[in-house]
Amino acid sequence: MEKTPVEVAGNCALVVVDVQKGFEDAFWGRRNNPDAERNIAALIDVWQETGRPVVFVRHDSPARSRSPLRVGYEGNDFKDVVEERRGKGPGPELLVTKSVNSAFYGEPDLDGWLKGAGVRQIVIAGIQTNMCNETTARMGGNLGYDVLFALDAMHTFDLAGPFGWSATADELTRATAVSLHGGRFARVVTTGEVVAAAR
Repeated sequence: MEKTPVEVAGNCALVVVDVQKGFEDAFWGRRNNPDAERNIAALIDVWQETGRPVVFVRHDSPARSRSPLRVGYEGNDFKDVVEERRGKGPGPELLVTKSVNSAFYGEPDLDGWLKGAGVRQIVIAGIQTNMCNETTARMGGNLGYDVLFALDAMHTFDLAGPFGWSATADELTRATAVSLHGGRFARVVTTGEVVAAAR
């Protein structure tokens, strides 16, 4: 796919997925991209400075589960980089809670909120690259949104799969980027490109 200049609409929504304390738990294993939180913060700051809509998504695992993201456990809370920015911008802000991989299957209805505001473009950032971020991007593409996937404003973890296979966090990140971009579900971009276009 040809690289086209990044353009950010005046009402483009930033969707910040699952930036929660529970992802700092050793439960998940080795992560990649130590700059993810800094880049997430840069995106939120620009969105709030320009009055664009920001959606904060929180994964609520069942309280009875062993997940570090379970309801009632401190791991369910947003990381400070997000929590200290919530409610600070003049633009519209939404909190979506979910218990599955896609932010479009949460409460309140993200698709309805975006369409009600006339939003046709979204930027996705957060955790994890190949899980909830990728699922949200695929659904966003299927729903007709112009999806920008800010690859350096997210991270993931090494993962074991079937047949004795495994993949590192960096390998999973590359596979997600190729699948989304090559499959035209989303345009994979950098934080720098998005920030420059949004100012």
